[in-house]
Amino acid sequence: MRYDPSRPAGRLLLTPEDKEAPARARRLGQLGLGDLVDPALDAYADQLAELTGAPYAMVNFVDEQRQFFAGLHLPEVAPAVVVKADGSTPVLGRELARDHGFCPHVVVRRKALVLEDVCDYPRFAGNPVVDEFGIRSYLGAPLIDSTGMVLGTVCVVDVEPRPWGRPGLETIKSSAAELVARLERREADGLPVL
Repeated sequence: MRYDPSRPAGRLLLTPEDKEAPARARRLGQLGLGDLVDPALDAYADQLAELTGAPYAMVNFVDEQRQFFAGLHLPEVAPAVVVKADGSTPVLGRELARDHGFCPHVVVRRKALVLEDVCDYPRFAGNPVVDEFGIRSYLGAPLIDSTGMVLGTVCVVDVEPRPWGRPGLETIKSSAAELVARLERREADGLPVL
């Protein structure tokens, strides 16, 4: 943990240190990933949302400074979100700071993470996405390529607690393995990644 005095009330940032971030950024650059929206990855996120019944699904590549959702599924009608003091509501876009969300934890841990209700876990309940977007449940798995590099994650989130259980864990892990295989097949064939 580290202390950031610029955050309101000296909020503790609980995002783990990511020593592989520079190497990951280089690998993502080699693959042509990490900064371009890809319609095929959007379609993959759509399939993942349908498979899990989650309103949000992402293919997320994490570099040194940010998370980039190269694949993103948003609900047609967004669930109610928290209204800020100035009357605005946050909008989920293609980028998110590294200290927001749960994917950076998955990347550093190198294993899947199931949070059926993030509020049950003090470490995760204080994450900015809980307050800003109303996120209440998360299911994510790392995208680990054959070099052993964690490229990012596939994940689904909901604004309601979800009993993901073992079936959810198995689904997200197999989805991550399938996507890595597709990415590497394209690389081996010398084609654009997707």
